Amino acid sequence: MFCKYCGKESGESDVCEECKATHSEEANNTETKTSDAIEVDATRVENNTNTTTSSSSTKPKSKIAAGLIAIFLGSLGIHNFYLGYTSKAVAQLLLTLVGWIACGLGPIAAGIWGLVEGIMILTGSIDTDADGNKLGD
Repeated sequence: MFCKYCGKESGESDVCEECKATHSEEANNTETKTSDAIEVDATRVENNTNTTTSSSSTKPKSKIAAGLIAIFLGSLGIHNFYLGYTSKAVAQLLLTLVGWIACGLGPIAAGIWGLVEGIMILTGSIDTDADGNKLGD
């Protein structure tokens, strides 16, 4: 048997497994059909909006810009903010700012970390941003 509301095959049960619409005899009045159809349409709209996001409409972030920012300002984590890696960027920023208190070793460590990431970005070892989009040239 096919569902009256979504058109999918619902088997012999009184409830469609796809849209959860009721097919029993007592549910044949117009109000129930209408409310079920509205719920089904709302579910379809929710599902379609969640699955149709496209990353191709956004311009890719520049690999060269991210690499150069990492080399020159890497200890502040600005390149990671640019690429969307916010947690890592905050860690680098805090390591630099709070690290001055700990004998100045924090900024040195964060600077080396930024330099290494800059080289990795420019060589292509890191080639995506936080959303998974490829970096452009």
